[in-house]
Amino acid sequence: MGEVVMYSSVSVDGFIADENDQPGPLFEWLSGGDVPLDESGEVKVSQTSYDYTRPYWDRIGVTVVGRHVFDLTDGWDGKPPGGIDHVVVVTHRPAPEGWDPEAPFHFVDGVEAAVAKAQALAGERLVEVAAGDVGGQVLAAGLVDEVRMDVVPVVFGAGKRYFGSVHAQHLLEDPDVVPGNRVLHLRYRVRR
Repeated sequence: MGEVVMYSSVSVDGFIADENDQPGPLFEWLSGGDVPLDESGEVKVSQTSYDYTRPYWDRIGVTVVGRHVFDLTDGWDGKPPGGIDHVVVVTHRPAPEGWDPEAPFHFVDGVEAAVAKAQALAGERLVEVAAGDVGGQVLAAGLVDEVRMDVVPVVFGAGKRYFGSVHAQHLLEDPDVVPGNRVLHLRYRVRR
């Protein structure tokens, strides 16, 4: 089965969105370079960020998100973002009324069931879990293998925390660190 990676861009003080649920400058590093990161050509990063990010993106088979992210993005109009094959949505509610049942989105109750479904769909590819409340719950359940952060030089002061409401200590290995243009890419293995 594919590994489970918790991921997001994050402020220096540990937030993935401000108090108004907005990412603010967290994604500016995705337009601060001259190397296209995807086929659209709209996302351009430094060569260093491309060399770090593109191979990771290419390994992702399934993304796990919470219903809040799904609702904020309007379900990406039924098309998984970034060329991902499937999205697993952790929710206690059914799919939205009128939702296309053929869209590669799976609505699952609970993080353990969501990760199991995602791993079955991903096969040997990575399962990416969005940081925030759902990511923190997956970490607390002991299901995260790796934590990735794109740390952006901004301080929010308050907002949505990268690890959600995790209240227990979790040890991580020493980080792999890659400095990019207006971003610091960090990768930690989770200690077992």
